[in-house]
Amino acid sequence: MLGRTANGLFWMFRYLERAENTARLLEAALRMALTRDLATAEAEWRSVIATLGLSKAYEALHDSYDGMQVWNFVLRGPSNPGNVRLMFGAVRSNARTARTNISSDVWEAVNENWMKLDALLARPVGQAGVGEVLAAIRRAGTQVHGAFDGSMLRDEGYHFSRAGTFIERADSTARILDMKYFLLLPSLSYVGSSLDTGQWEQVLRSVAGARVYSWLNAGQIEARGIVEFVVLDDRFPRSLAFCRNALRDCLGALARMHGVEGRAVALMRDSDTRISHLCVDQIFEQGLHEFLVDFLSRNASISQAIAEDYRFHA
Repeated sequence: MLGRTANGLFWMFRYLERAENTARLLEAALRMALTRDLATAEAEWRSVIATLGLSKAYEALHDSYDGMQVWNFVLRGPSNPGNVRLMFGAVRSNARTARTNISSDVWEAVNENWMKLDALLARPVGQAGVGEVLAAIRRAGTQVHGAFDGSMLRDEGYHFSRAGTFIERADSTARILDMKYFLLLPSLSYVGSSLDTGQWEQVLRSVAGARVYSWLNAGQIEARGIVEFVVLDDRFPRSLAFCRNALRDCLGALARMHGVEGRAVALMRDSDTRISHLCVDQIFEQGLHEFLVDFLSRNASISQAIAEDYRFHA
């Protein structure tokens, strides 16, 4: 497979995952903002922008964190090069690059959803329409993934696509969890309060884990249990452990197909050695922030190594 095609598949699914994760983050913030006072709502929208790494770009245009301003900036802002409208355009562009390596079902799901989203985001999104737009973005991700799982040959293209998905998903989950500790709570005096509980519920909603966590834990919301679930529970498809295991399988399959283990496999093995036997108490002893920063760094290094191993620059 040409490096250009592998790159197209890898980034097609990274952008798809990023768009869906962004929609989930906005949905969780919208829910929180509608049930809290104005100051808390503004802090919630500020945290969305910070989690997405857009604070500097946003504050160059706006001096407050109004919900409608935030979601329009994130979804379609012309001065935001990472807006969701452009993200889904990148999904379609990369799908065209890899057109001969994806099924017609996948292409149709991408193309049809791109047309719907492009039309929905062609004009500013108001309060009455934001729910519909966010649901459409999540639905687009579900439909493309469904077409992909149901129609794609399990060849190297499949594994490049899956690698992109799980690199991106792990990055998003780690950033959302890290932001909880540094921006969401106004001060340590709020720990254990109803606001603190609400913020942890927001974390779970942002990673699509609220219902299953509640089912597993009889509705009990507490920091230790949520961190253990989001980081270490390899049954949950958005946990760091699940993403790491899935990525390891993808890289192993690619190594077998190409007959050589590249640098990405070595980095994956080193990452496994360092974190595979950790328990939640050890993570808190090390420092959750320090653990997540290290995880993000390793995840980024593996992504770069995949590009170098398979010559994505070609």
